[in-house]
Amino acid sequence: MQRELDTFIAGWEDGPLQVKKSFVLLKNYVAGKNDITFTFKARPGVSYSLRAKHALQSKRELFVIIDVIDDPENRWLSICFYPDMITDPDDTGVLIPLGLLGEDGYCFDFEEWDEEYLEYLKNRLDEAYEKASSYNIQA
Repeated sequence: MQRELDTFIAGWEDGPLQVKKSFVLLKNYVAGKNDITFTFKARPGVSYSLRAKHALQSKRELFVIIDVIDDPENRWLSICFYPDMITDPDDTGVLIPLGLLGEDGYCFDFEEWDEEYLEYLKNRLDEAYEKASSYNIQA
């Protein structure tokens, strides 16, 4: 998995919108947390999906999916969570019915470098990680 992800990143030429830079930053942010495993699913022409799971999760396969949408014009990111694992105080996400492995997903689109929005997304990642690592949730 790591080799496939590394090959994908190495072959991705970032543009002026710095979507690759944003993807790598978010990937590294999640990777810096304890007890995380990643899976990577490449569907060229559609998306490249990085999925993170906490070791304590028993009912769900992930707590976040970071999709690189393979748009021929510009790649962009869709960062999705289960709605019960995060808040969205700025109301910037979109509920996608049955859009996350057959369950409702709450997704945030990221189309260009924006440090403030990246911080907002990191806060959502922190929330989802905390919920995923909770003995009470076992999500």
